[in-house]
Amino acid sequence: MRVGYVRVSTVEQNEERQIAELRDKAGVEKFFVDKVSAKSAKRPKFDEMMNFLREGDELIVAEFSRLARSTVDLLNIVETLTKKDVKVRSLKEQLDSSTPQGRFMLTIFGAIAEFERELLLQRQREGIKLAKAAGKYKGRNAKKCPKDFGFYEQGYYERTYTVTYIAKHYKVSRPTVYKWLKESKEARKGKKNDV
Repeated sequence: MRVGYVRVSTVEQNEERQIAELRDKAGVEKFFVDKVSAKSAKRPKFDEMMNFLREGDELIVAEFSRLARSTVDLLNIVETLTKKDVKVRSLKEQLDSSTPQGRFMLTIFGAIAEFERELLLQRQREGIKLAKAAGKYKGRNAKKCPKDFGFYEQGYYERTYTVTYIAKHYKVSRPTVYKWLKESKEARKGKKNDV
């Protein structure tokens, strides 16, 4: 089935142009229409559409900006639908996820998104470095390993407790628990070497 997703930013905007384009140019049979900003986390018709789409269906949009909030968002949506064997096509960009050219373009989008992420992280690291040099960066206070952690650590190695359980017990993140486990292991190793 050819399914169309239409989004307009406000209730006042008219969705008829997109609907007519998808019906006349692509033969869309079923429409899902959202009247919300792309930045909105709640897009009820989008969620309904994602649940509706089945293997062999084709999702068609007038342009990708109607479907996704960002390049990363677009790639995630396309990946999710590709796993369901649903094709994705945009009329404006003339991109079809089922063709070699379409997959190539999505790969390029992915590389650009990754590059943007790397640039952002690099600028963040540089900013932190400058702030540290100026004595303005404190960072987050690392959570210290609790005194009774040994009990849960033993339970972890005996498969009585999971990292998730321990994290919930101490109200910390899972990476913090992994850090404590590593530190404890290194401390024991250091004691053995001192003997």
